[in-house]
Amino acid sequence: MPAETLPHRPGKERTPTAIPRAHIHRERGDGLSLTRIETTPVSEFHLTVAPRRGEAPASMVRRLAAVLNEHEATVVQAIVFGSVRAHSQTVAALRQALDDPELAATWVEGAACGDHPIAGLQIHAVSGANVRAINFGTARGRVWTDAVATHCAFGNLGPARITASPAEQARETFENLQGGLIGVGMTMKDVARTWFFLDDILSWYGEFNRVRNDFFARSELRPGSVPASTGVSGLNPAGAALTAAAWAVRAHEPTARIVEVVPSPRQCPAPAYGSAFSRAVELNLAGYRQVLVSGTASIEPGGRTAHVADVRAQIALTLQVVEALLASRGMTFADVSRATAYFKLPGDAPVFDEWIARHELSALPAVRTVCDICRADLLFEIELDAVQSAV
Repeated sequence: MPAETLPHRPGKERTPTAIPRAHIHRERGDGLSLTRIETTPVSEFHLTVAPRRGEAPASMVRRLAAVLNEHEATVVQAIVFGSVRAHSQTVAALRQALDDPELAATWVEGAACGDHPIAGLQIHAVSGANVRAINFGTARGRVWTDAVATHCAFGNLGPARITASPAEQARETFENLQGGLIGVGMTMKDVARTWFFLDDILSWYGEFNRVRNDFFARSELRPGSVPASTGVSGLNPAGAALTAAAWAVRAHEPTARIVEVVPSPRQCPAPAYGSAFSRAVELNLAGYRQVLVSGTASIEPGGRTAHVADVRAQIALTLQVVEALLASRGMTFADVSRATAYFKLPGDAPVFDEWIARHELSALPAVRTVCDICRADLLFEIELDAVQSAV
């Protein structure tokens, strides 16, 4: 059923509320990375859980739950990369361990680069907030409010009519997202980040882009602004043509600046070659800044694929592009709170690990997973978030 509509606060001029600087704590260990953003009254948690050697999925879930329960944190978004065969058991274990029977995890058949059924779990959680579950059609999500903004995160978003054409399923997914936003008093202009995981992406990515472009053209967006996004291949347990996730933010304090498009110093804007997403988006929130970097691959400034058939060069260029983008916002890889590295071929993961080790970035909280990327000649893609206390 629809969630109750959030109170709408008029956008009139007001005296800014003094927001103290956030304290950011980073913990990196064997199979678990945590970035904790302490603010008043709401703290955020960004967790990445990777399997230890020989570890069962249920054990991964218990490690995750121990951290969240210690901080009395509630999950607002969960993305799991793993075999669909492990879906039912793992999600049931998550809901039980977290005492959260309505948890809507976005599950993607992203194979592990080793022999484990789970490549990794990525969790966004909060404490100190009243988190409400929302159910609007297929839109399942969580709403919470902090000192400067209201947030809404959707997961496991997709079509109800899975026998329709892929393009129609994509259109229905966007409509379901829009309906969920309206149900909580938001619009598409509040969306900062999206993820789209398309079954057999190479056969219909062009159609998907046409549906997305048409939907955005008819939607209320911020002038000149489209969300940061990732679009890669991935099966889902429902057997739909795609599954999706999204994060929307609406400011209620003038100190917050929401959805500011960040250009890439080394790549053209993605809309220049027909993909409606921003290279990155920056959010200025309750005492901290967060940069959401879209899925980034080895693409030349003109929009063509660079270093075809050379995975080592593709990985190096991609990470240099991301590094330059972070530097343009006064950040480095040390500020990364979450990352996903996508490989077309599982045997290419060690090349990424070599680059990471050579640049002394072994603490980078990255899930490594295998899937097709949006072009047949792209062998690697990475997406990430970075966070830094406000100056």
